[in-house]
Amino acid sequence: MKTLLKNARLEKGLMVRELAQSLGVDQALISKFEGGTRKPTREQLPQLAQILGIDVKELKIQWLKEKVLYELGEDEFALEALQFAEQELRLHLPKKSKVVYPKSLSAVLASIDKLQKKLAAIRKFDSYRIAQALELEYTFESNRIEGNTLTLKETDLVINEGLTISGKSMREHLEAINHKDAIVYMKQLAEKGALLLNRELLGIHQLVLRGIDEVNAGKYRSLQVMIKGSKHIPPPPYLVSKHMEDYFIWYQENHKRTHPVVLAAEMHERLVTIHPFIDGNGRTSRLVMNLILLQHGYVIANIKGDSKSRLAYYNALEAAQTTGDKNAFILLVAQYELAALERYLKVLQG
Repeated sequence: MKTLLKNARLEKGLMVRELAQSLGVDQALISKFEGGTRKPTREQLPQLAQILGIDVKELKIQWLKEKVLYELGEDEFALEALQFAEQELRLHLPKKSKVVYPKSLSAVLASIDKLQKKLAAIRKFDSYRIAQALELEYTFESNRIEGNTLTLKETDLVINEGLTISGKSMREHLEAINHKDAIVYMKQLAEKGALLLNRELLGIHQLVLRGIDEVNAGKYRSLQVMIKGSKHIPPPPYLVSKHMEDYFIWYQENHKRTHPVVLAAEMHERLVTIHPFIDGNGRTSRLVMNLILLQHGYVIANIKGDSKSRLAYYNALEAAQTTGDKNAFILLVAQYELAALERYLKVLQG
């Protein structure tokens, strides 16, 4: 475990002091962790996993293994004791139940996976121009959800031609440019196969608000906020850090055992429900959703910004936030992903 922690810290480019500050402990304690003379507490493991980008399950297994070895030492009856302990554990540990989704969602997920396999087989015919066109549409629709009035053509002229559109605000221009750059960063993270951690999330948000609100770009809010037209009230600012810590812990524990489309929808809904930023929560949440989809070989799910689609999107979100029933929202995201895959394959197949 000591080697795992040290290697992960070095790979992240963190000094012992920096890791200690992030964990909220004395740096001498970090040195003891890495030297093997002290073990992190059970409560510190998820936070260490998040900061260092280690799979929390792997870290917990290493921690438990060393704890068992420490207790047993070189006792001559150690192996026999372990055999009896294993039998007891198998009897008492809860059985892992398979995740069962509603029939309507299961049917859509099955169709998605079938199309995703088809896409993987003909991905060689993909091109930069196809991706560029679809990403332009994504920027246009995601910004339109938030009230940006640039048309698709105007968005293209701003992003790809560097033109200024008469009668449109500077903020609307920056929202288009920033979102395009955030997509580039999102795709870089997807190609690396990087886990979604605090640094990556703040990096996405910093790009979304760059030049629009430099004070709050890439930073969690310190003020209470309300969501216009919604009954859901986000947590107070002093609880945001704790909610975000839980957000990343949930991701660490579920990213390997949850269907990628469901995971993407969950991470979207959970983030926008916490509403950790003063502004840019919606765009950032949708970018996080699509980062997860791209990482697993799917395509961008482009939620539309017209009045009818926006209302359906907000209603599904509010239902999840106020009743705890996320099925409608997850199904909505899955349907958008299915439509995106169908369109992508149609384009590639001519």
